Amino acid sequence: MAERLIFLVDMESFYASVEVAERPELAGRPVVVAGDPERRHGIVLAASPEAKRCGVQTAMVLFEAERLCPELVVVRPRMRRYLEVSLAITAILYRYSDLVEPYSIDEQFLDMTGTVHLFGTPEAAARRIQADIRRETGVRARVGIGPTKVLAKMACDVAKKRPDGLFRTRGDDLAAWLYPQPVDALFGVGTRMRAHLERMGIRTVGHLAAFPRETLRRRFGLVGERLWRFAHGIDPSPVVPPGSDGAVLPKSIGHGLTLPFDYRRGREIEIVLLELTDEVLRRLRQARALARTVSVGARGADFGRPEGFFRMTTLPAATDAPEDVYGAVRMLFRRHWDGAPVRQLFVAVSGLVPDEERQLSLFSDRLKGRRLAAALDRLAERYGRAAVVRAVSLLPAAQARSRAVKIGGHAAE
Repeated sequence: MAERLIFLVDMESFYASVEVAERPELAGRPVVVAGDPERRHGIVLAASPEAKRCGVQTAMVLFEAERLCPELVVVRPRMRRYLEVSLAITAILYRYSDLVEPYSIDEQFLDMTGTVHLFGTPEAAARRIQADIRRETGVRARVGIGPTKVLAKMACDVAKKRPDGLFRTRGDDLAAWLYPQPVDALFGVGTRMRAHLERMGIRTVGHLAAFPRETLRRRFGLVGERLWRFAHGIDPSPVVPPGSDGAVLPKSIGHGLTLPFDYRRGREIEIVLLELTDEVLRRLRQARALARTVSVGARGADFGRPEGFFRMTTLPAATDAPEDVYGAVRMLFRRHWDGAPVRQLFVAVSGLVPDEERQLSLFSDRLKGRRLAAALDRLAERYGRAAVVRAVSLLPAAQARSRAVKIGGHAAE
């Protein structure tokens, strides 16, 4: 069996690049796409290379970006347009392989194993993809190439630093380019995990790769096993086009938002948590899955010095029942919130199983609840998510109705 050949195609400064491509007068100027300054003080969603050279970064508050770069050009987001360009890029990629898996709005995996011979070498195919995307959308693409999805993802991070935006790994050269990197450069290692690993003396990806596998598994469970495998480039997961029969359940489903201002009252925060729970459960039902684990996170307004909590609990049985999931969400919030102002909230479910594995109950009519949820889902699909909302979503603290007419929390146009 031939070794797999996986591409990860990533768009440089995607939102900002789309704006510059469609407004030539912005070329060469420091440009940022920012959220609504009136409600969120203009969080930077994307920054052009010129803006990044001034020190501007994604997720930076707009006034801080303007302090670093007084000549900054601020453009409001047009999420519908960005989705249109993303779909156009997907169509370009399908010219090269029928195995295309969108990873995010600006990143997509391709399995080129069976088609690369039509385009020459892998590097030649990647350059053709870059040229097609640049010519047809005006956006610059970077391409990471590897034998697995995780290595293609890591290779793309290297490609972002190279002038040609291209890097290939064959998997036998990890000591040269991957192992010297800090451990949080590895896919799947966030801020909290990095802190745990550093306390164990694991500071680089190479340290993690050399660490005893069983020790990591005992300490972190399946997460430790997965990180050890990623450090060795092991990742058998296939490239799965959306809607294909090969699609598998995601590991988790989550939804979060940044609030327009600090929330200080527990009752108001719980309204937003209920709305987030409803959105997560809607997506859980779309995946035809049930969840065993519920997670809740909350953070304050100072994103540079994150405070708050992220906690999880395991339910007695896998479920998609709102009363069970939101009950766990509220319990976690009340147990771990210290009363500090909250600016970000996050709800997630994990430990997913197919919804055929449903636990029956002798004490409640879950079938009636499932029918109601299905009817609400159909109404939302036909008339929009704001067509039917909970009564609490009419209160001033609620966010669901205002966000229902947006894409990704931002204006569509």
